[in-house]
Amino acid sequence: MSLTFDPEGFAQRQLDAYNARDLERFAAEYTENVEVYTLPNPQPTIVGREALKKHYRDNRFNLPELHAKLVNRMVFGNKVIDQELITGIPEAPVQAAAIYEVTEQGISKVWFLRG
Repeated sequence: MSLTFDPEGFAQRQLDAYNARDLERFAAEYTENVEVYTLPNPQPTIVGREALKKHYRDNRFNLPELHAKLVNRMVFGNKVIDQELITGIPEAPVQAAAIYEVTEQGISKVWFLRG
């Protein structure tokens, strides 16, 4: 890893784009072959950047009140753990945790856990 590798930067940029509902900027923070898991399911629910874009376009970024408030963040090497309060979705408010595994190319894996 280079000295300028900043996993937290990837997590923050994707959060900012999520709250702006900017799909292209959001997806740009992820690797082409990103895997997204919804715990406790051991199988990925989304595989690949194009599938990620489709999911967020169809299920999140079309919601005008969508917002994720960062409650807490921890960084451990190339892992970033965000605790969030999500509003503007049908089941809101939702307490959630997102665990991001980051490479120099972007976020390569995400695990979501709802409270």
